[in-house]
Amino acid sequence: MNGSLLQVSISTSTEAEEAVAEMMGQLLGCSTSSYVNFESGATQVTAFLSRKSNWSPLIRSTLVAGLETISSCGLAVEPAVVTAQRVPKKDWAESWKRHFKAIEIGARLLIKPSWVKRKARRGQSIIILDPGLSFGTGQHATTSFCLDQLVASRVDSRPQSFLDIGTGSGILAIAAAKLGFKPVEAFDFDPDAVRIARANAASNHVSDIVKPTRKDLTKNRRGSDRTHDLVCANLISDLLIQEAPTIVSRVKADGRLVLAGILISQFEQVEGVYERLGFQLSAARSEKEWRSGLFIRG
Repeated sequence: MNGSLLQVSISTSTEAEEAVAEMMGQLLGCSTSSYVNFESGATQVTAFLSRKSNWSPLIRSTLVAGLETISSCGLAVEPAVVTAQRVPKKDWAESWKRHFKAIEIGARLLIKPSWVKRKARRGQSIIILDPGLSFGTGQHATTSFCLDQLVASRVDSRPQSFLDIGTGSGILAIAAAKLGFKPVEAFDFDPDAVRIARANAASNHVSDIVKPTRKDLTKNRRGSDRTHDLVCANLISDLLIQEAPTIVSRVKADGRLVLAGILISQFEQVEGVYERLGFQLSAARSEKEWRSGLFIRG
């Protein structure tokens, strides 16, 4: 395979994207990248292998078995097509980069990979964020909704604090700092996510404000921490439901709560739990298989 790489790709659903990427990365022993075509809704998870020994009919069949396991857990993996093809090394990097473009969040934020030369407009803050192992580059519908609510919630004439529960890449915390939220708190259970979020905060020159920590939401005592003007929790539905009392305890009396990472089919259940805790749905957005919401105290 001199001068070439083996591109292994799985076409799947947006719902199963993260599970497929995790399974694929562990089996192949390498990083994966995900690409969502927002016009067609097609999702592709890809890994690039440099050694022929990394690929065999047995590995292909193991990938297929992994997809069946993911499907049995309730995630729709269709179309679940596994392909493998050789690509020239010299073409791979640039073709991969073309999947990721700059994103504008209103007139306040411009989020882009480091290789995009686009400049910010007047009044826009720039966030440089390259795709990597940690979830959150602004491309996903749930992250996009959270970013929109950050911009919409910011009142420049007064101080506001922000909490990012499940920070991932740190994109929301970094955006909050760029918008003027202070203090900004961010935590994640995954130590790799915390490491990457810290690196992203440093590269965006906000590490004095954004200092992500490792914390387990399920072991966090209710009412023991600071409350915030805006809280974002981009988590799976089961965790949002299980830890709802802890999450709402971090929201100020007149604060706002953004919940994301919720499948449309599960949103009504999540909404009901938070309504019983005194929060009313104020705004929501559905995109592909996801629904996110802004909640305020009723």
